[in-house]
Amino acid sequence: MNCFSTRFFPYKQRPQNDFVTVEDYLANEELSDIRHEYLGGLVYAMAGTTRDHNQISQNIAFGLREKLKGGPCKLYISDIRVNFKLREDEYYYYPDIIVTCDPRDTDKRFIRYPKLIVEVSSPGTERIDRREKFLTYTNIESLEEYILIPQTNAEITAFRRANNWRVEKFSEENIRVESLQVTMDRTVIYEGI
Repeated sequence: MNCFSTRFFPYKQRPQNDFVTVEDYLANEELSDIRHEYLGGLVYAMAGTTRDHNQISQNIAFGLREKLKGGPCKLYISDIRVNFKLREDEYYYYPDIIVTCDPRDTDKRFIRYPKLIVEVSSPGTERIDRREKFLTYTNIESLEEYILIPQTNAEITAFRRANNWRVEKFSEENIRVESLQVTMDRTVIYEGI
């Protein structure tokens, strides 16, 4: 991720430390062609994705959506932000997959009460997904599960609140999404890759 430049985020006056208010971030994000994440006052442009990343995200979304039909849970992919506070700072991330089952989630632009977050990791994002996002996401009170899916047909990682966020790894087998009580078929996840 690169720091947001004034070329894409047109502020009249920007403080020396590049601090951006939430209001400015939300207003300017609506005008931008590039998605940006907001981390406690700092704004970062998001890198583009690969075709494999996009295919895996779609496979997961289609597979989960079919299993969630008719229930209270809603699934969103990549263009919807998750919003939360950590200490006194506000964060807005764009996860690859978000599932919310909370009736309080009524904002059209972001989710505040996610139950499940899935990130599709690339070699360039894996460290951020495993460290930074893990540390921030697991502070969201409603989150029950955080799953990392690598772009290569490798080890899938799940972190679950019920297991005190301990890592669970899945190398060959399908993965059970405990928070939704469904199983994701590994061949479906990687179909077309």
